[in-house]
Amino acid sequence: MGRYYCYILECTDGSLYTGLTTDPERRLQQHTSGRGARYTRAHPPVSLAVVEEHPDLVTAMRRERALKAMPRRRKLELIRLRQVGAGPETEKEEHA
Repeated sequence: MGRYYCYILECTDGSLYTGLTTDPERRLQQHTSGRGARYTRAHPPVSLAVVEEHPDLVTAMRRERALKAMPRRRKLELIRLRQVGAGPETEKEEHA
């Protein structure tokens, strides 16, 4: 079994991009070199703002769907919490 990661990129225009990968650093390199998603070709990423590890693909896909459905303000709060070194949130908080 591999590891799966959900991630949020901050882009140059201030937008956020959410994705799923098995290798966050490689995927960021793909996005920054123009070989990533169509969206990030038009909105180049500045940083890998959030990375969450998941034990299996199904769990990661569910979380990616939840992240994509989150309002922007909630994603920004998640980014802020992760940047100040807050401890991991509970699953209830993350999926609320």
